[in-house]
Amino acid sequence: MRNLVILGGGTAGTITANKLRKRLDTAEWSITVVDRDDAHHYQPGYLFIPFGTYTPDEVTKSRRAFISDAIPLVYGDIDRVDPEARTVSLVDGTVLPYDQLVIATGVTPRPDQTPGMDDEGSWYHDVFDFYTHEGATALAAKLKDWKGGRLVVEVVEMPIKCPVAPLEFAFLAEAWFTKHGLRDKVEITYVTPLSSAFTKPICSERFGHLLSDRGITLEPDFMLERVDTEAKAIVSFDEREIRYDLLVTVPLNMGADYVARSGLGNELNLVPVDKHTLLSKKYDTIFALGDANDIPASKAGSVAHFEIEVFVENFLQHIADSPMTGSFDGHANCFIETGYGKAMLIDFNYDTEPLPGKFPVPGVGPMSLLKETKVNHLGKLAFRWAYWNVLMPGRPMPIGSEMSMVGKHQPVATSSVS
Repeated sequence: MRNLVILGGGTAGTITANKLRKRLDTAEWSITVVDRDDAHHYQPGYLFIPFGTYTPDEVTKSRRAFISDAIPLVYGDIDRVDPEARTVSLVDGTVLPYDQLVIATGVTPRPDQTPGMDDEGSWYHDVFDFYTHEGATALAAKLKDWKGGRLVVEVVEMPIKCPVAPLEFAFLAEAWFTKHGLRDKVEITYVTPLSSAFTKPICSERFGHLLSDRGITLEPDFMLERVDTEAKAIVSFDEREIRYDLLVTVPLNMGADYVARSGLGNELNLVPVDKHTLLSKKYDTIFALGDANDIPASKAGSVAHFEIEVFVENFLQHIADSPMTGSFDGHANCFIETGYGKAMLIDFNYDTEPLPGKFPVPGVGPMSLLKETKVNHLGKLAFRWAYWNVLMPGRPMPIGSEMSMVGKHQPVATSSVS
């Protein structure tokens, strides 16, 4: 009997386990999933909790309920991986041998990596994240009683989970304050380490005006050095200061600490892999999927879904000692909530920036690429059902893993006047 151990029972780990259990001979392969607890969170739902669209309970279900009964689920914190001995050691002393290992433990916001950010008396009082269940829930309670002031939405450093989510938060907050009669009492500033809010040229041309249209100030190229909780200001390495009354931050995102202890990660605890096969660059018995790897693609759930479609076939070839013929192209698609019941949709990969068109059926849609529509917003809300009922059980989705150019078009360039 050969052992496949999957570390992480979130999006990537659950889909992988369920798909491979259907393809691997149960007489030849055992599959074990390891995670610290039984709470599986629908992370895209965190964005909506502060504004009351979802309750905290609506984004949480049992991991066990979505992993095949034929797959053991081991609960415990991971201490380290020994890639030479091919074992995984848990903090409680449990040792799990493996023949093949999948690392799918994602990334976690780390406010402790920025001086001042998680200071006692400030963290979850006037400084919040919304990338965790706890943070989104605490922020929802804060917004219920907040009377206005300077709201700063800030990103520490890329890469982060769902890189459009901070923009979505700014747009949804602006719409929420308008709905509740507070908009004239709130100054909103969007702070990013990037050169602009939208970094791809076509996307920027089409949507670069949205922040200014909503009265949201953009502060680009801001590399955060510290949070001064006494002065209520964020301070960059070049000593720029931005004052806040309420800071909503996206802390540095890092992979799990056991990755570092095991000598498997880079400086952010991400596992270096071949960006097309997802195989570790150091060990041919280790793959890293979803947010846990270092591929130059968006850290979004769609990427995990698309790469796993390629990975499963590659894995079957790999364990048969055959060359892996599948090549992941970096395909991602993301809804971008813009408030007022509308959203945008982008579809792209390693080599092609977001282009206009229709999705998922070329020429038909019903969703539109690079366009604000109500249908896109409804599509984002409907995805929660598809996540639990189609993606997690490992059922096929009607969207190919490889990005298609059918139905997309290159917009005519517009001249600018300096």
